Amino acid sequence: MTLSTQKSLSNLPLNLQTWHWRGHSIQYTVQGTGHPLVLVHGFGASIGHWRKNIPALAEGGYQVFALDLLGFGGSAKPAIDYSLELWAELLYDFWAEHILKPTVFIGNSIGALLSLMMLAQYSEISAGAVLLNSAGGLNHRPEELNLPLRLVMGTFTKMVSSRIIGSFVFNQVRQKHRIRNTLRQVYGNKKAITDDLVELLYAPSNDEGAQKVFASILTAPAGPHPQELLEKVKQPLLVIWGEDDPWTPIKGSKIYQDLVEMGKPVQFISVPKTGHCPHDERPEVVNPKILEWLATVEFSL
Repeated sequence: MTLSTQKSLSNLPLNLQTWHWRGHSIQYTVQGTGHPLVLVHGFGASIGHWRKNIPALAEGGYQVFALDLLGFGGSAKPAIDYSLELWAELLYDFWAEHILKPTVFIGNSIGALLSLMMLAQYSEISAGAVLLNSAGGLNHRPEELNLPLRLVMGTFTKMVSSRIIGSFVFNQVRQKHRIRNTLRQVYGNKKAITDDLVELLYAPSNDEGAQKVFASILTAPAGPHPQELLEKVKQPLLVIWGEDDPWTPIKGSKIYQDLVEMGKPVQFISVPKTGHCPHDERPEVVNPKILEWLATVEFSL
């Protein structure tokens, strides 16, 4: 963890620890006692994005684990091929070394998709999941983009991956004012966009290897589609969706709402005037809903 990343977390009540996985350092924290929860952040985020949720869930009677996925936050940023499958293996190995009890996975964006993967692929360890504005893939699938946008994204990906201009392009993207502008686009609750939040997202981009991680993820496969994962999931789900999210519009939540209508063990909650990160934008709404739902979950294998 660099000094800048450490500084960005210095005001948070988090007992940060390090776990070594496949030769790489992984930053994590744990608070509370009780049934285990694992919090999985989204693209570009880190443990700090759960700063408004970890204490509340721990005080609610749960043992709360949160970790920085390989390539993000205070974890190592090696120049490797990143994928959802790689991170799912990381989460399983973390569970096997630190938890070994039926666990609820709670994720935002790609972290939600990873949580769904854990239920589908490692059902023996998963008691259920909370999905917050779940992504449909690590990247957009080509068929999801119109031709002009596909060309724009393709050109940008080549630029940021270039050995010649990749660092320059990445340095432009990661500027604090651009991070703030992006947050203004995706956060429905503008009051939640603070200097601390911008710093949390900016600091890890200073780490050695951050640009190559960014480029690798942009060129990575989209991963499994939520629909194919849901066909394998038997555990209960709580799906929370910010209604004003431009990245994962609420129309994409129909596959989950259909499960509710079919009588499956799925609860769906939409949060008005909220964007892509309801846990950070409206913790006063999200935390009680999660705790209320957790009280109905059977933590048994």
